[in-house]
Amino acid sequence: MSKTKTTVTITVNGDVYRLGVGNSAGDISPADTLAETLRERLLLTGTKISCDDGACGCCTVILNGKAVPSCTILTVECDGADIQTIEGFQNPRTGELDEVQQAFVDHSAFQCGYCTPGIIMASEALLQENPHPDEEEIKEALAGNYCRCISHYQVLEAVKQAAERRK
Repeated sequence: MSKTKTTVTITVNGDVYRLGVGNSAGDISPADTLAETLRERLLLTGTKISCDDGACGCCTVILNGKAVPSCTILTVECDGADIQTIEGFQNPRTGELDEVQQAFVDHSAFQCGYCTPGIIMASEALLQENPHPDEEEIKEALAGNYCRCISHYQVLEAVKQAAERRK
């Protein structure tokens, strides 16, 4: 009796990936987190792994429209999911940044930059759900993101600017 190979199909930044699950060469492990798969298998290294416990927000991606810490989700749980990473927001033809990315540049809303992709992803998810958030709503949406460099004031201004540009 032959064993049927298990696969997981995910769409990342519009590209469909069918990943084998198991112990064979090229397979992902059933224990691989989405963050590990994005970085190590798909080579999308904009998603950062820091605390590896879901507390810092560095690995935030948009999964089926919601901002989630990708270090707390197994890839096998994402079968059929639509995932957006930081690499998916820049215009592939022109290289132009989207409104949130450009607002972060305009307001120097980053310092070392390690946490920035996760904060941008959380900001994008907020603006997709609520295009015109007030300051308290922005703070609430970004509460799961931690920046050691203390650039939070610039981040608030950047998200406000991005919301204004999308009107």
